[in-house]
Amino acid sequence: MQIKRNPAAAAVVLSLVLAWSGCAGYQLGSTLPPGIESVYVPTFVNNTREPQIETDTTRAAIEEFQRDGTLRVVGRDRADTMVEVTLTGFALEPLRYDRNRALQTEEYRLRITAEIVFKRLGPEETVMLQKTVEGSTEFDFTGDLSSSKRTALPDAADDLAHEIVESVVEYW
Repeated sequence: MQIKRNPAAAAVVLSLVLAWSGCAGYQLGSTLPPGIESVYVPTFVNNTREPQIETDTTRAAIEEFQRDGTLRVVGRDRADTMVEVTLTGFALEPLRYDRNRALQTEEYRLRITAEIVFKRLGPEETVMLQKTVEGSTEFDFTGDLSSSKRTALPDAADDLAHEIVESVVEYW
């Protein structure tokens, strides 16, 4: 009996083998080390000159951990891990100016920078991750700058929270 060679069939089989082997390293679910299921998120430390931003950014991070679902947010006494966040920068960058008044800014970027330290809790706290992250948003200047910043802050806090959670959960 003679086997016929079919180049099209060989190409399909080869494609399937290559596609299957590409999925070999893919893993569903958490990539965190075993035994890490919960996180404690204390109020962020505000080392910027912008008052009260630790409230919005801490809230946003807790909500993002809950939305992500990889780690349960719990009190320190029940947590496997803790993420300590220090807000280190708060900056406004002009992006667009008024055509008629060169010194009048119409659009800004609000940027928040933070240092995160992700620790495993237990008899000996172990630092698992230390990293600088940043969150930002762009906003139009309306009214006064203080009001415009306050309106934009939740979006920048949400972006920062996403970066924090992604850094912690996807590091592994």
